[in-house]
Amino acid sequence: MDAMDETAAGGRRHPAHEDLEKRWEATVRAARDTGEHDALAAPSPHPYAANLLARWAEPQRRYHTTDHLVAVLDHIDVLEEYAEDPAAVRLAAWFHDAVYLPDRSENEERSARLAERALRELGVGPARTDEVVRLVRLTVTHAPAPDDTDGAVLCDADLAVLAAPPEAYAAYAAAVREEYGFVPDDAFRAGRSDVLRQLLALPKLFRTPYGEREWEERARRNIGAELERLGA
Repeated sequence: MDAMDETAAGGRRHPAHEDLEKRWEATVRAARDTGEHDALAAPSPHPYAANLLARWAEPQRRYHTTDHLVAVLDHIDVLEEYAEDPAAVRLAAWFHDAVYLPDRSENEERSARLAERALRELGVGPARTDEVVRLVRLTVTHAPAPDDTDGAVLCDADLAVLAAPPEAYAAYAAAVREEYGFVPDDAFRAGRSDVLRQLLALPKLFRTPYGEREWEERARRNIGAELERLGA
C-alpha cells in the first residue's frame, strides 16, 4: 500500500488524526495472527494509517469524512460487547468508506478489495481478513443475518447517526446533500426519499440490543421528519 501524505486534503491535518493513528495501531496489533518474531517483521501500521486518513479527508467528502470514521469507531466501543471479533469490526470500520466517490456505485467493493490487500500485507491472518472484507461488503445493504453479531455491531455503528439529536441529524442530512451536489434537486429529493422509505420499511433499523433500545425510536422520528421536509 503506497503511503499517502496525511495532509493531502487541503494541506490540513484533522485534529483527531493523532488519536486515530493510535487507535489504528492498537487495532492492527490486536488483529495480527503472529508471534512476537513475526510481529517485529511485519510492516509498521503507520504508513497505512496515513494512507487511510488521507482517503477519509478527500475534498469530495462532506459526510463520509474523518468525523464519520471517529463516530463509527466510538459507537463500536459502545457496542463492543455484542461482537464476536471486535478487532475485525474495527478494521472494517476503517475500511468501509475508504474508497468513496459519490457518483460511483462500486465504492464498497473497492473498499473491500483495498482492505484485503492491506491486511494481508500487515500480517492479519486469512480468516480475520476475510471477515473484514465480508463486513465491508455488508455495508452495501446494512442487513446482517440474525446470527451475524459482528455485522450487527458494524451496521448499527454506521447507522447510529440516524438517531442523532435533531440538530445533528439536520447537519448530517445537509452534508449528504452537499456530497450529492451534482444531482438536481428534484432527482435528489426523489432518490433520498426512496432510501428513507426503505429504511422505515425495515422491521428493525438496529440489530444489537443497545441499538434497538437506545436508537430505534429516535431514528424513526428523524427519518420521518426528513421525509416531511423533502415533501415526500
